[in-house]
Amino acid sequence: MNNSADTQKQKKLRDRAEANLAYQNQPDRQPVGNDPRQLLHDLHVHQAELEMQNEELRRAQAELEDSRMLYRDLYDLAPIGYCTLDDEGLIVQANLTAATLLGVAREALVKQPIRRFIATEEQDTFHFYNQQLISTEGVHTCDLRMVKSCGSTFWVRLSSVCEASPGNKPVYRLTFGDITESKNLEEALRDQKSFFHLIAENLSDFIAVLDTEGSRLYNSPSYEQFFGSVSDLQGTNSFAEIHPDDRERVKEVFMETVRSGQGRQIYYRFVLADGSIRDMESRGSVIKDRDGQVVRVVVVSHDITERNRLLEKLHQMAFHDPLTQLPNRRLFGDRLSQAMAASTRSSCYGALMFLDLDSFKPLNDAYGHDVGDLLLIQVAERLKGCVREIDTVARFGGDEFVVMLGQLDMDEAESISQAGSIAEKLRVALAEPYILNIAHAGEVESVVSYRCTASIGVALFNHQETSQGAILKRADAAMYQAKHGGCNQVRFCRAQAA
Repeated sequence: MNNSADTQKQKKLRDRAEANLAYQNQPDRQPVGNDPRQLLHDLHVHQAELEMQNEELRRAQAELEDSRMLYRDLYDLAPIGYCTLDDEGLIVQANLTAATLLGVAREALVKQPIRRFIATEEQDTFHFYNQQLISTEGVHTCDLRMVKSCGSTFWVRLSSVCEASPGNKPVYRLTFGDITESKNLEEALRDQKSFFHLIAENLSDFIAVLDTEGSRLYNSPSYEQFFGSVSDLQGTNSFAEIHPDDRERVKEVFMETVRSGQGRQIYYRFVLADGSIRDMESRGSVIKDRDGQVVRVVVVSHDITERNRLLEKLHQMAFHDPLTQLPNRRLFGDRLSQAMAASTRSSCYGALMFLDLDSFKPLNDAYGHDVGDLLLIQVAERLKGCVREIDTVARFGGDEFVVMLGQLDMDEAESISQAGSIAEKLRVALAEPYILNIAHAGEVESVVSYRCTASIGVALFNHQETSQGAILKRADAAMYQAKHGGCNQVRFCRAQAA
């Protein structure tokens, strides 16, 4: 019954009692000794009073029942276990959740020592916890393992407070909840973290964890070869050591990774404190929070400096003559193709010179191939010093060299003049004496001054030319004309007629 209904009923009973009282006090009413009407009236008044008292009792009983139900909801059906202990650590009272967690009927928990439900390996922890609870005020909390009646253990977060009972004996009130799942997750995270550090700290690769602005949060020990120590790197700007010419490009790729969540491979240069430069290859991947927002970027990098040097060396070996470092036949063919394509676009002439040394064999016969190699190296240097940057000097093998001149002039006569001037310059330079130091075991024993001229054949080409072979054939033919003409000469073969 609600309070409004109770109040209305009490008011009606009170009104009835007051009406009877008013009747009894009427001035014209004559008192009668054992008047039945008077007795009946008194009984009615007494009945009304009793009914009022009964209503008060019923209301109090309803409130008590409501309180009992609320207690049951808040205590018995709470999602955590409640226990009350006496000063000897015996369970005085427990809720249903505590009984369920421990696997024991609630009635059977009473008078059981709480230590019985503490795992054996946690007894020392619980003892220390009890000492703190007794000696200091306030709520105390710890994580430990409890044991069910079946023998299985589970993790709980135990919270306790000590209070004084009416007899001044301490009473302990405990709460505990099952946190096994969260403990397992913590353990899994620790394992993952340990696994990550195990990998990161034993790899030669460079692993960095950055925030979304590029500040360093973690660097693997491999970074010590760059910085000496990684302890001072946390919080520093990861872009600071990137080569200035590459920095903005790397920043753009990093910010795009943060925005899109997709990493991308990138190549850049890293500048060390001593000024040396390392070639780096990096790829980023992201870590997101539960809302899908990027919160970290993990960058795995490789130092590819030595790899690039090796590739450059392999490229050099594949496309350059190992003795003179000049382009070989393969690279020269590519350069000639480019020059022919440029001639087609511009209608300008190009020229191909075929050079053969006139007296190289006698030097080899007299002093050996090592001394001959010294002369070939000097020939290569003189040839490179006589041409433009856009021109190409190559070694075809033995004592044969080729020089390609690009973008001369649209007029044939002018192109012949330009090519002739360069050819003559080459002829004169190659005819100068060669100073050759003949050494054994690294020590200079003698110096040889040697003269070696060259026969040069020149073939002009333009957009009418159809093949490299045709140009080379005409230049070779012109070179043989120079040879037959007495050596140390320049001969021309004009471009293919239109």
